[in-house]
Amino acid sequence: MNEATELIDLHAAGFRMPPEWHPHAATWLAWPHNRETWPENLSLAQEEFWQLVVAISQDEPVCIVADLSQRERGAELRRRIAGQASENIRLFDIPTNDAWLRDYGPTFCTDPSGKRLAAVDWKYNAWGGKYPPFDADQQIVTRLLDHAQGPTDCLHARSRLCLEGGAIEIDESGLLLCTTRCALNPNRNPGLDQASVTAQLQQSLGASAVIWLRGDSLIGDDTDGHIDQLARFTPAGSILYAWVEATDPQHGGLAGNLDDLQQSLRLAKIQKELVPLPLPEPVLFDGVRLPASYCNFYITNRSVLVPQFDVPQDGAALQIIGQHFPDHQVVGLPSRNLLVGLGSFHCLTQQQPRL
Repeated sequence: MNEATELIDLHAAGFRMPPEWHPHAATWLAWPHNRETWPENLSLAQEEFWQLVVAISQDEPVCIVADLSQRERGAELRRRIAGQASENIRLFDIPTNDAWLRDYGPTFCTDPSGKRLAAVDWKYNAWGGKYPPFDADQQIVTRLLDHAQGPTDCLHARSRLCLEGGAIEIDESGLLLCTTRCALNPNRNPGLDQASVTAQLQQSLGASAVIWLRGDSLIGDDTDGHIDQLARFTPAGSILYAWVEATDPQHGGLAGNLDDLQQSLRLAKIQKELVPLPLPEPVLFDGVRLPASYCNFYITNRSVLVPQFDVPQDGAALQIIGQHFPDHQVVGLPSRNLLVGLGSFHCLTQQQPRL
């Protein structure tokens, strides 16, 4: 795939990030292999990952990147793909440091004609330098674009912002959600104020407006408040937001996020139905609470894949999400082992829009 690597004003060129429910050409994922991320349960996390792959492949093509110079890994993945007998799962020899491709991979945008694709390449430093090394993940966009599905060329738009794909959420009108705790954090964008970051988000993604939440995050969250754990748009015009009762120590932070959301929408004169999506009861691993959120669902061409944590609240989350995705099948998949790596389905996936 041809690419241009200079800084590009995508907004001026008419490009815009489509919402996740826009039709996909493919979903990209990276094989989980980092034992520092899953020190005690890597194989169990891989099994949950594969269930996610199979579920997505029933709706659209799946592209998995992995370091195939590791012969055993390559052989295992080829066996898994052969076992599915599906032409919808493809394997690409691209090395990674970790599996969270949503954050370091390309954020795709399309132009008004629907015939051109652009890939926003954020500056990436592993969530504020928390988890070195991350050199392979920093190079993923350049390597991945050589294999992207469909178009013969794609603009490679390098952003000035240090950010991750899980930090942004957009709807069909171009309304963007982001958090100050992440995007304005000195560990990512020192010296930039909210107005500057807003302008660059609009330039990079074609956003019509940006709604800022403070981003007080879940216990155990290492992303500094990614929006995909806290609030998600739906095609029905609502916003699902993470919520807990007052007895939960996370209540104050989540209530602050809700206040920000309500006030910002009111000032912008934007009407959205705000729907609480209750978090599960505490999910623990080795006595440590993990950042479990049903907001970390992934939307495919036909389904909404919702993480399940083997707790009583799992079923209620499926019901709430289903009410706001009437044209999708809502499917729960196990994610308790993946969660030990402090993320889930949305963190692992990146959609490539269909042209």
